[in-house]
Amino acid sequence: MENTKNKLSLEQSNFFNELSNYLDTKLFYYGSIQRPDYISGKSDIDVDIFTDNETSTISKLQHFLHIDNKSIKKVLWKMRKNKKLTTGHKINYNNSFLKAEFSIYNEKYKPYILEEHNSKVILPFYSTWLLNILKILFYQLDILPSSYYMFLKRKILNYSLGIMSDDEFVVL
Repeated sequence: MENTKNKLSLEQSNFFNELSNYLDTKLFYYGSIQRPDYISGKSDIDVDIFTDNETSTISKLQHFLHIDNKSIKKVLWKMRKNKKLTTGHKINYNNSFLKAEFSIYNEKYKPYILEEHNSKVILPFYSTWLLNILKILFYQLDILPSSYYMFLKRKILNYSLGIMSDDEFVVL
């Protein structure tokens, strides 16, 4: 998960390399960037950052991304696979060449979070097919509201993994 299965643009690749060097830590990619349903220039790039000092890492991220405190959301997540309760932070970031969501977690949660995210990489062909159709309706044809898109995407992912309930995820 330290590399992406889908190709990043040169600008994106340079950005993430500079960020990784600046934070002095590895970045872990998850979500559609690791699957065939990724749409370059439309899909966001999901990144996990694990650290022993969340406060320091968030401060460095603020400086690197040029964002304020309001951009950082504290989250509580009860993982589906192992029922572990984790806390972390989320930052949604947009610029001219990149749309990304950064998740910052304590290093102690790393094995559990990576296990959870890895479980959504290889999907049955019908799920990939449905996700691609859904993304065409949302990103390219612009005929699907964001709330419907998110709801249907979660349902497709959960159904393909044999899960009948959503993650328990709360923004604090």
